[in-house]
This record gives sequence, C-alpha cells and structure tokens, in this order.
Amino acid sequence: MQRHFLDFESDIEAIIRRIESLTGYPDSHHAEIVGLQRELTRRRTRIYASLTPWQRVQAARHPDRPYALDYVRRLFTGFTELHGDRRFADDPAVIGGPAWFQGRPVMVIGQQKGRDTPERIRRNYGMPRPEGYRKALRLMRLAEKFRRPVVSLVDTPGAYPGIDAEERGQAEAIARNLRAMARLRVPVVVAVIGEGGSGGALGIAVGDRILMMENAIYSVISPEGCAAILWKDPDRASAATEEAAVRMRITAPEHLRNGLIDEIVAEPSGGAHADHDEAARLLGAALSDALRALDGVPGEELRRTRYRKFRGMGAAAFEAAATGAEDPPALDLLLHGGAGRLESLDQSGS
Repeated sequence: MQRHFLDFESDIEAIIRRIESLTGYPDSHHAEIVGLQRELTRRRTRIYASLTPWQRVQAARHPDRPYALDYVRRLFTGFTELHGDRRFADDPAVIGGPAWFQGRPVMVIGQQKGRDTPERIRRNYGMPRPEGYRKALRLMRLAEKFRRPVVSLVDTPGAYPGIDAEERGQAEAIARNLRAMARLRVPVVVAVIGEGGSGGALGIAVGDRILMMENAIYSVISPEGCAAILWKDPDRASAATEEAAVRMRITAPEHLRNGLIDEIVAEPSGGAHADHDEAARLLGAALSDALRALDGVPGEELRRTRYRKFRGMGAAAFEAAATGAEDPPALDLLLHGGAGRLESLDQSGS
C-alpha cells in the first residue's frame, strides 16, 4: 500500500522508510528497528502535539485517514447498508444502515470519501447530493420508528454545489434535515471524524452529543475559499490560506472552547491515519460514553434539550439573555403548537 506523507512529516517519513528497508532482514537488525520505532513514536508525539491550524486541516484531509466505513467495520457488527432516498437515486457519498454497537441496536450514518480515483469519483469525493441527505433522513426516521439511537459520522468537504444538485433542491434537503434532526425522539450522537464542511456537514450533524476527533476540522467554508474571498491576492494565496485557517478557528480545541462541540476524541500518536485500529478504539470509547449518558432520557426531553443546545449557540444566546426569556420564542411552535403542521408538511413533501 502506498503511503502518503504531509510536508511537516518529513522526519517521520525518513524513519518509516528506514524501518521498511530493514524489515525481513536477519535478526541482527532487530535492535536497530526497535530503536527506530521508539524514535518514530517520539517524533510523532512531538510533531502532532504542536500542529498549527493549517497543519490540522492537512491532517483532517490526509488520504490515509480512516473514513466512515473504516470505523463501521471496526466498531459495528451486523451492519446492513440501505440504499436510495425512494425519490430519485442512491447517493454513494452517504452510507448508512442498522447495525449493532457493543450489544445495542443503532442506526449508523456517515459520509464516505474514496481511497482510489474510481471510488472517489463514484462517491463524489464525499460531497453529498440532495438524495444523500434524503437517504440519511429516511434512515433517521426509520431509527425513530424502531427506537434506535442514531450515530452520525461526519466527513465531507461540503455539500455538492453542482447544477444538478441545485436543481434537485440541495438547500431544501439540508434545511429539512436540520429541522427533522432537531425533532427526533431518539438519541443522536455525532462525531466529526475528518472534514466538517459547512452545511454539507451540518445536514447530518444536529445531535445531543457532538464529538470531534483531535485533528478534525469543522468550518463554514474552507480556508482556501475564505482566503480567496477576503484577500483576493493570488501572489500570497498560500500565506493567506494559512492565515484564514487561524482566524476561522476551525480546530477541535477552538470549538470546544466556544461550546460548539461537547468532547474532543484523542487520536493515536501521529494522527488517526497512523493507526486505524487505535483511532477506532478511541472513537468507540467516546461513542459508548455518549450513548450511555443518553440512556433513558425521554424523547420530549431529548428534543427540548437538543433544540436549546443549537439555539443557544452564537448570537442567539445573547438575544435570549437580553429578553430574559426562559425558552426561545420558536420553541413551542417547533416542538408543540406547530408539530402537527410540520408533520403534515413532511407528508405532503412541500
């Protein structure tokens, strides 16, 4: 398997190449290999303990990073993938279906990129079309019907911006998911495992517990897009992109500090791409804790708490504090007074 190394991993690459060159030789090299492995761990720990925001962006996009199906294979049993949105087509950029997680039935949904060029093209580089979000919504409603918690694995550069996606209602599909996820009566645990790109990520990321891998990113736009809009200077595109990554505050520590996520999931030494099995073990432990914390919480309480969680983010929290209102004005309409009307709209498809 071909290995990929980032610019700041040159020291790591040299050691790994040396270890590989010694593999298979007589035991006389054993001591050297052990020493190199020890040095490899030390350098990985040192480098990844002080990554810049832009380096974290690169790590989140690493081509060897585990994707949703890599975690599904390691953490879930009995996974049965379901296809199609029952309206237009199946979107391979979104995967999902019922499975078992540590002895409990769940519905797992994820955004899937590709390992090689043919798969990347088939999965549209992990960028969902409207049918992908509608498939995810179908699975969430199925989970609610059978009272299964939803586990959502987020990893996308963003929703696909193509003309065909816009013609089929990309924005409406994402908006409908946001509303529906806010009102689900089953626990929803979200994990940002790589890139969390804008509304494309948020379309499956409204949950009771939001986890984020240590080197994942979550942003309203890519650093490259932000730099192009704000600075418009091709001569300093690289520097502007790095500056944008810093100013946008898109890393897990920043999001935890700002209250946008609930927990950072540690990654193995050298990042999740260095050890898929260990990355899965760490994520599995965090998912288990999150699901256990939500056990037994009534559906109405889940809805109310989830809505307050997202409604309280950003400026909305200051608005609520200024009015002195205990609940946001739209809460009763969303959860109670308007529920019948919203459900009728869902059934009519309008």
